[in-house]
Amino acid sequence: MDSLISTLAIWALPVVLAITLHEAAHGYVARHFGDPTAHLAGRITLNPLRHIDPVGTILVPAGILALSSLAGAGGILFGWAKPVPVNFSRLRNPKADMLWVAAAGPFVNFVMAIGWAVLFRVAATAEPGAYTLPMLKMADAGIQINAVLMALNLLPIPPLDGGRIAVSLLPNRLAWQYARLEPYGFPILLVLLFTGVLGTLLWPLIAGFRYLLSLVFGF
Repeated sequence: MDSLISTLAIWALPVVLAITLHEAAHGYVARHFGDPTAHLAGRITLNPLRHIDPVGTILVPAGILALSSLAGAGGILFGWAKPVPVNFSRLRNPKADMLWVAAAGPFVNFVMAIGWAVLFRVAATAEPGAYTLPMLKMADAGIQINAVLMALNLLPIPPLDGGRIAVSLLPNRLAWQYARLEPYGFPILLVLLFTGVLGTLLWPLIAGFRYLLSLVFGF
């Protein structure tokens, strides 16, 4: 039980920040390109309470962590926040601007992963103390959850961010046909998850990204 509590304590802040700031970034960029929907809904904020989904932000990540801690059943830690409302038709150039709105979330995860890598480096080179090991573990958790969310969301499956980036880049006719996959995106993702294909696709990307961070920051 102590192990589970300490694991949840270490992962709580990185998970909440990774998920909620990802969503806030979508709203901020959408407002920049002309859609004030998220702004009017009060969703362009750093307050995580405005973005938390009780199931996706708390129960699912906590459940995965609990299984990993108690049963040794590792897996991809992921979750989601309440989706930020974006009305793509209100963007100044809907098809082109969709790319930037969609890419904003993974980009913020990329920036946060770098921030946690800096903290990891600082903790690794600091004088040993009571907070050194917890800081190292939290920084490592921050790198991991942001790497997972970045890689997961860049998969070209609508409505994931990668799917919307693909729709933005494809020629009009192909984009329209590809966008029609969106209602089936979540079932496709679940099938990939439970068949193990999702892990096979993501783990090399996540490991490669972490390796690059270790080279850059020397840990």
